Formats: sequence, structure tokens, C-alpha cells
Amino acid sequence: MSQSQRRFSNIIGLDDCPFSQDFRGAVQVVGTVYAGLRLDGLLVGEVEKDGFDAADRLVELVSRSKFAEHVQLIMLQGITLAGFNVVDVFDLHERLDLPVLVVSRREPDLSAIREALLTQVSQGEEKWAVIKRLGSMEPMGAVFIQRVGLNLGEAEETISRFAVHGHIPEPLRTAHLIAGALVDGQSRGRA
Repeated sequence: MSQSQRRFSNIIGLDDCPFSQDFRGAVQVVGTVYAGLRLDGLLVGEVEKDGFDAADRLVELVSRSKFAEHVQLIMLQGITLAGFNVVDVFDLHERLDLPVLVVSRREPDLSAIREALLTQVSQGEEKWAVIKRLGSMEPMGAVFIQRVGLNLGEAEETISRFAVHGHIPEPLRTAHLIAGALVDGQSRGRA
């Protein structure tokens, strides 16, 4: 690790709860707060399904929490929550003054996403502009990432250290499990 490379230990991982395709309204978002590999706390908020309020709601959720002064990094499992509620990660980074690391199992099909946004979703052009600004995901081992406010080495070291039980870092894996349990009474799917 180079002298200028930061090592992040206090991380909030955020993921949305599952919902049915015909669901309308607010979808819960779970934040898991980690200090190293220890789960230190939970946050629960909400964003509008297919809305455009994700960055605003996440800024409120993190900044109003008792964990705000210690957080060093925000992790997201993809840049959309609650369907097509696109997280403006540049806005999130700027307003919280925290690096943002986006992790995904698969590289998204940007042409399909663009088509859906421009033909089926409210504010689709603005949402597509946010996705386009962030650019393509970078492959990193068995996952793909996007990052704002941290370099490639910092992202790689963070994922390596926090991906203990598979390829997804623990803050995101745990948020995913809890989000599923909130809706279904038990976790479901791959974490």
C-alpha cells in the first residue's frame, strides 16, 4: 500500500429491499454500518420506486445518523435503488464529503438500461445523464466497480479486505440479507 493510499475501516453499505414489479410508493433501504469487519449498527430509510430522490434520501440517512462523524466510505450495490431511482454518486460524494464505491456482481447492460430509461421511466433523460457521467464499470476480480473519491488501489484493497464470505463486501452482503428479511421475514437469494 502506497504512502498516499487510504485504508477505509468505517463503512456504510446500502441496499434496497425487494419489491414487486407492480408496487408503487416508497421502498425501504437498509444501511449496515461496519467498523472493520464488525457490524456496528443499522440504518433504515426509504426512496421512491422509480423516483429520483435516492441521493437526497441517502444524504439525509447518513448525515442524520449517530454514525455520521465516523463514516469514511459509502458502498452501494449498483447505482439504482427501488427500480430506476438512480443515485447521483457525484452528488452523494460531494454532499457527504465521502468516497463512494459501487459494487456489482455483473456488468450492467447499459443499452438495455438506456432504452428502459428513455422509453418507460419518468425523468429518464436526466437519470441516463447521471449513469453516463459515471461511465462504465471497471472489472475487479469477480465483481465490477465504479468509484468516486477513491483511487483504484484503495477500491481494490477495500474490496479484498471486506469480501470475506464470497465476492461481495460484507457491508453490502449484510445489507442485502437484512433487506430481504424485512420484506419476506427471512433473507432470500444470493447475498
